[in-house]
Amino acid sequence: MRQSKEILDGLIIRYPALSGCRKSIGDAFEMLFACLKDGKKLALCGNGGSCADCDHMAGELLKGFCKDRPLQEMEKQMLRQIDRERGGMLADKLQKGLAVVNLCANAAAMTAVANDTDAELVFAQQLMGLGNEGDVLVCICPKGRAENILNAIAAARLKKMKVLGLTAQDGGKMESLCDVLIAVPEKEVYRAQELHLPIYHALCLMLEEAFFGQ
Repeated sequence: MRQSKEILDGLIIRYPALSGCRKSIGDAFEMLFACLKDGKKLALCGNGGSCADCDHMAGELLKGFCKDRPLQEMEKQMLRQIDRERGGMLADKLQKGLAVVNLCANAAAMTAVANDTDAELVFAQQLMGLGNEGDVLVCICPKGRAENILNAIAAARLKKMKVLGLTAQDGGKMESLCDVLIAVPEKEVYRAQELHLPIYHALCLMLEEAFFGQ
């Protein structure tokens, strides 16, 4: 995909430190694209600042990021028929979205799991209800060894999901557990997080171009 290559080229130009991650970022895009193309979904999880990154990434995928994502004309007509009062406004303003769920955002489920069973299962338990074969779990975890993330990966494997990891330099325990691992060349957590943002922005741009570029 030409546009995706150009987006990845631009990322490396702006962040030369990521040149060693070029292949893994490209592999991550291919895996995410295949998942969404097959009608499957992405599930995101992370802790602290990485939890905020999950919110950020989900927001870019659920609505227009850098491109308009207008509904098809047939969908617009159906909305006008469904609701004569609001259909025109909905047809004009609603956008196409990509299927993503942020496992960090379900406060009721997370606190219930933490209180009733085990706080380290807050993501894994959600996957028992939300995960399906062919989905992709995206884990943002700089140190690569957070117990709730590792438990989520195990649950994802049980549900026959694939796993994408974003970590710091050594990958921690996640190195051998992910289908694709993007290990940025930083050891400090905050510096790794600084490089995670342009990576997931680039992935969102590439996905948006692939699905809505025409």
